Amino acid sequence: MRSRPHLHTSYSADQALMPTATKKVALATFLILAALAPIASSIPFYPDFLGNNDWMKLLSHVAIFGIGALGINLLTGVAGQVSLGHAFFMGLGAYVGVVFGAPSGDLWGWGLPMWIWLPMAGIIPAAIGLLVGPAAVRVRGLYLAFATLGLVFIGEWAWRNLKFITGGSFAGRRFPEFQLRMWKEEEPLVDFASDGVWLGFEISEEAKVYLLMLGLLVVATVLAKNLQRTRAGRAFQAIRDRDIAAEIMGVNEFKYKLMAFGISSAYAGVAGALFASFVGRQIPETWDLFLSVEFIAIILIGGAGTVSGALMGSAFVILLPRLVQDFTEWLSNVIADGEGLLASVADAVISVSPDDFGVVNILPGAGPGLSVFQLNQVLFGLLVILFMIFEPLGLYGIWLRIRNYWKGWPFTY
Repeated sequence: MRSRPHLHTSYSADQALMPTATKKVALATFLILAALAPIASSIPFYPDFLGNNDWMKLLSHVAIFGIGALGINLLTGVAGQVSLGHAFFMGLGAYVGVVFGAPSGDLWGWGLPMWIWLPMAGIIPAAIGLLVGPAAVRVRGLYLAFATLGLVFIGEWAWRNLKFITGGSFAGRRFPEFQLRMWKEEEPLVDFASDGVWLGFEISEEAKVYLLMLGLLVVATVLAKNLQRTRAGRAFQAIRDRDIAAEIMGVNEFKYKLMAFGISSAYAGVAGALFASFVGRQIPETWDLFLSVEFIAIILIGGAGTVSGALMGSAFVILLPRLVQDFTEWLSNVIADGEGLLASVADAVISVSPDDFGVVNILPGAGPGLSVFQLNQVLFGLLVILFMIFEPLGLYGIWLRIRNYWKGWPFTY
C-alpha cells in the first residue's frame, strides 16, 4: 500500500526480498554504481581512486570474502552452530578447484574449464561436510567449536604433505586463471585474465576480475537470502533460538544442522577456489586458524544472522587494513612536511626512526611500537569485544539505528 509500505496483507508480501520500492531503488542504484567502478574516471562526481587497479583488487577481495562470509553466516549466524573449521573447507575447495582446473604436469591437474572446476569446488567440500557433519553436529557450543577446530589442524597437516596436489610448503602451486572455455580450446570465450576492450571501454585484468567477483557475489547473496525464507531457513533459525523447543515442535534437528553444515561448506569451498585463483599462487599455510577466526570476526563485526551484516563485515575487515595503512602514511607525511600541533600528535603515534618511540611502527625492519599488521590484529580484537558488548548486531545494528532515527524524525518514538 502506498501510504503504509510496511503493512503486508499476504505472507508472500511479508517474505519478499525487496518489499518496498525504496529498497528496490537503493539496491539497483548500488549495483549500478558498483558495476561502474572500473570506469570511475569517466563518470563525473564518482570517486576516481576506486577505478585504480589496486582498489579493484581490494574490491575483488571483498567480494570473495563476502561469499565465504555468507557461508559461515548461514552456519553460525542463522543456524547457531559455532564453527572454526571454515579455513579447512576453503582450502579443500581451493585444491579441488586446482585439481580440476589446472593443467597436468608434475602436480595433479586435469585442465578442465571454469564452469566445471568452480562448481566442483563447492560440491566436493559440501559432500565432505556432510560426511564429517554427523560427528560435529551431535555436540553443541564450545564442543562443536573444538571439533571443527580439529578440522583446521588436520587440513594443515594434509596440505603440507599432499605435495603432489598442493606443491608443498614455501612453494605452493599456480592455480587456474579466470578464463571461460567451452572445453579445452586454446582461445577462451571470455578471458578475465588479461586486459581488453568491453563495451567500448579499455578494461584492465583487475577490473574484469572485479566484475566477475561482483556477479558471483550477487548470485551467492540471492541464494543465501532466499534460503533464509524457505522452510529450511526457518528451521535453522528455530534451532538457533531454542533447539530443544524446535525439536519438540517437529523440527528434525539433526537433519537441518547437517544441511547447514553442508551448505556452509559449499560456500567456503567456492570462496577458497576463487581466492586461490585470484591470488594466483598459494602455499598450504594460507588455510590456517587465523583465516577461520577472521571469518568469525567478519560476521561478529558485520552482524551475525543477517546477509547484509555478512557483506558489511567483509568490506570492513578487508578494507580496514588498507585504510589504516593509508592513514599511517598520511601521518608520516604530516611529520615530514612541517611542525605544529598535528605534527606533534602524529609524531607521538608514528615511529619514523629506530630511536623514535610511537604506537605504530612504519619502519621496514623491527622497531618500537606495533607494526601495521599487529595494529590491525589489535583493532580486530577490540572491535569484536566492543561490538559483542555494546552492539551485538554489529554494523547492521548501527545501520538499523540510523535508519529508524530518520524514519521517526522529528519524533523520538
